[in-house]
Amino acid sequence: MHNDAHCHFFSTEFFAGLARQRARGDSVRQLCEELQWHDPGAPEALADRWVRELDANGVARAALIASVPGDEASVAAAIASHPTRFVGFFMLDPSASDAADRTRRAIGELGLRGLCLFPAMHHVPLSDNRVHEVVEIAAGHPGAAVFVHCGVLSVGVRRKLGLPSTFDLRLGDPLGLPRLALGYPHLPFIIPHFGAGLFREALMAADTCANIYLDTSSSNSWIRYTPGLTLDAVFESALSVIGAQRLLFGTDSSFFPRGWQRGIYDAQKASLDAIGLSAEHQALIFGGNFDRLFPN
Repeated sequence: MHNDAHCHFFSTEFFAGLARQRARGDSVRQLCEELQWHDPGAPEALADRWVRELDANGVARAALIASVPGDEASVAAAIASHPTRFVGFFMLDPSASDAADRTRRAIGELGLRGLCLFPAMHHVPLSDNRVHEVVEIAAGHPGAAVFVHCGVLSVGVRRKLGLPSTFDLRLGDPLGLPRLALGYPHLPFIIPHFGAGLFREALMAADTCANIYLDTSSSNSWIRYTPGLTLDAVFESALSVIGAQRLLFGTDSSFFPRGWQRGIYDAQKASLDAIGLSAEHQALIFGGNFDRLFPN
């Protein structure tokens, strides 16, 4: 059995938010039909489907990310249905007037544990006082963590629906994270996708701060930005800089009928086998580190 530190919970409210942005009067059902994806239904039903999917693939636990600001309740409902299987993360826009209140409610009342920041998406640099305010709230709750998306940011569903993505990639530099992370040494910070194209910078940030972790999620197609780089080499470099204890396996799975992306697990397992990583250290990456950060 293993864990997955990075799955998106594409709830009905997630699709409703996309429909509102399109301003065409589409229903969630119409949007899903256009995408050829399954309508998620109620969050409890979607959570049940995720449990069946995880069971079918030998996954013990997974982080579920509320993937639009304001959708904390959907993931909270999933966790309430299956508290031993899911850890709740939520996307937050720190520029929103209610960002601090949302963070307090999500982590306190709703029991979510991962605050997800997307500086390039929301145009709020990590040095901004509004970011510090919400991170301070997370730091006051043992067992919480802060997820910070860095590097290239491409939201496939937005592209499919023709929605603009006005991201400022300059704000996604991992080198902006150490100053923040050093201020909260007991709070874990997670950079997904090995830094998503800013791998060198992600390694430098993590080497500077012992509380910065990298997640291995997605197809890691950012590798194409560095000619000659391979997934094997990415793992070897990450292991040499921060060790197996600060790598979290993830897939970036999101919608149905595709479901859990077994191929990503297979590719990463093959890479770790190819470089000769011990079973003990692989167990940390594929599950042990996640359980240590987010114990049941």
